[in-house]
Amino acid sequence: MWGGRFAAGPAAIMEEINASIDIDRRLWREDIAGSRAHAAMLAEQGIISFADAEAISDGLGKIEQEIETGVFPFSAALEDIHMNIEARLKALIGEPAARLHTARSRNDQVATDFRLWMRTALKDADAGLKAMQAALLDKADAHAHDVMPGYTHLQHAQPVTWGHWLLGHFWPLVRDLERFKAVLHQADEMALGSAAFAGTAFPVDRHALAEALGFSRITRNSLDGVSSRDYVADFLYASTMVGLHLSRLAEQLILFSSTEFSFVVIADAYSTGSSIMPQKKNPDTLELTRGKSGRILGDLTGFL
Repeated sequence: MWGGRFAAGPAAIMEEINASIDIDRRLWREDIAGSRAHAAMLAEQGIISFADAEAISDGLGKIEQEIETGVFPFSAALEDIHMNIEARLKALIGEPAARLHTARSRNDQVATDFRLWMRTALKDADAGLKAMQAALLDKADAHAHDVMPGYTHLQHAQPVTWGHWLLGHFWPLVRDLERFKAVLHQADEMALGSAAFAGTAFPVDRHALAEALGFSRITRNSLDGVSSRDYVADFLYASTMVGLHLSRLAEQLILFSSTEFSFVVIADAYSTGSSIMPQKKNPDTLELTRGKSGRILGDLTGFL
């Protein structure tokens, strides 16, 4: 895959540590979408024939079906999702597959795939947060006048209502949504055309590619386009804040569901029991919410 200057393949240990297919295989949808758009653009620009572009599109469709049905032959020897798809495409359609990579590098390919994946992840996060907000609002409205003690240092401090308490967890999610909106703006740039890092001599139409893939703009500098991952750090930070907000809510609900407080009852569907203490009802959903939020913080720290 690296061209003619190599006389031998990689050592087994090199192949093992260099392969990323177990991680980046989740980018398959984005990779296929980017390849379809790239092939169509190459044909429109007269760089490859329309017949080749059509063959590539048909082959990618077959690969899409294979992955969806779980029969696609993923190979660690091919390193990543990009080369796995291209190798399979060549097996399916032959010579036209070799022209797909014209004017493209894995550098600008993965930068584009990642931004496409991020866009979907942000939409999913947005929908999840809004559903959470709706649930909090419904409960806050239903309990707008139910008085409860407000606490400082776990001591009774001032009276509030249960509705007011719930809205105290609603508004942090508003800020979380704003952070995700800002990340979406950061990620909404198309990197294809940057090639390895210095662009390409082929007359590619980057604006057409951006439009086909739903990006609002293209990256302005090829070096920055393939190397920047600022939006990933921003996404992980925004996700960490969501985790912290949900962790705080979960911790307080765990406390309030205890016998000592008895303010709330966790539904059986979201609780577990004990193998030795039949009277127990454990708020495992809330405890796992707290525990899993720490992973996101670790991902942010590790990434930085």
